[in-house]
Formats: sequence, structure tokens, C-alpha cells
Amino acid sequence: MTPSKASAQAADICKLGPVVPVLIVENADDAVPMAEALVAGGLPALEVTLRTPAALEAIAAMAKVEGGVVGAGTLLTHKDVEAAKKAGALFGVSPGATDAVLDAAEANDLPLLPGAATASEVMRLLERGYTIQKFFPAETSGGAPALKALSSPLPQVKFCPTGGVSLSNVYDYLALPNTICVGGSWVAPANLVAAKDWDGIKKLATEAAALKT
Repeated sequence: MTPSKASAQAADICKLGPVVPVLIVENADDAVPMAEALVAGGLPALEVTLRTPAALEAIAAMAKVEGGVVGAGTLLTHKDVEAAKKAGALFGVSPGATDAVLDAAEANDLPLLPGAATASEVMRLLERGYTIQKFFPAETSGGAPALKALSSPLPQVKFCPTGGVSLSNVYDYLALPNTICVGGSWVAPANLVAAKDWDGIKKLATEAAALKT
């Protein structure tokens, strides 16, 4: 299976660092300093989830941060894809994969990391050329052992496991041959964001950037 253009672009983004921060931005004023801290720490690929009213404004602000590659997560509909693209997102992430979301991402030339948790879901996406996928929800779908089990029958697919990934288990995932990076929220925890402790977030990002795939 030849990777689609969108999947090849997603692979390049995933290779920017071992961890893609998964960000829930409640206050758009936090977007720029948060992004600057994460990028300075060595994590340039940033996923802003569309779970708050501030998300699209945050994406637009982060898109202007030098060295950052901002994407939109929790894409559920074609309207989400279009709004993310308009806001300046350079890639998208979805918890699953519907034809509507896949079609919209392809129509809007938005590299997409579509979610899959079973062999059938992975195979369906592979048929469309998606060789880079999001394994979600990682921990409740069997964790690293389940992801490892997919590597033998589906070696052409690489994953970004997300959902329950933390410092306590990140090495289990990064050690797998079919993990290209992981997605995690621990690098920008809510308490540090609320305290506007950007140096603390930079420190966590630096530690995460040092992890090896």
C-alpha cells in the first residue's frame, strides 16, 4: 500500500518529536505562551483539541508562533475540519474515522491522523492510504501489548498512541516498532497552565523531547 500524500505529511509531523502535546485550551490568552514554552522545550507539533470555545482562537494564535506546527484534535465532522483549516491548523487528529471526516480532510488538503483501535479499523484506513494512524483510546484498548500485536499482521502501519499515555507507560509504547510518536497531555497539565507556569511546561517539554522512539 502506497501512503497517501496526507499520510506522508502526517508522518513528517509525527517525526518532529517523540511526543505530540494534547492541549485543552480554556483561555485563548494562554495559547501563545503555552506554545512558545512547548516549542522551546523541543515539542513543535501541537494538537489543540476542539473541546472548548477557545480552541479555534487558540489555534489561530499558535499558528503564528515561530517553529510551531499546530494541529486540531477531536475532529468529528466536516465542519470541524473546515473550521480547523480556516483557523490555521496544519494537521488534524480524529478519535475515530468516518467517511465524512476523511473526505473533508482530503478535500481541504489537511493531513489527518485518524483514530483506530481494532484491526478492522486499521485495515479500512490502510485501504485509503493511511499508513500513519492514531491508536485510540490506547490504554483502554489493550495498551502497548495490543498495539504490539498489530505490528505483525500490519507492519506497514505506524501509530501515535493516545489516551492514557503518561510518563508511567510512555516507554512501553515508544519501544514498539510500530510507534512513530505518542500523544500526551502531561506536558501541559492544567495546574501549570492555570498558574501560567510556562517555565514549568518548558521543563516538562524538554524532558519529553529527550524520550527516544
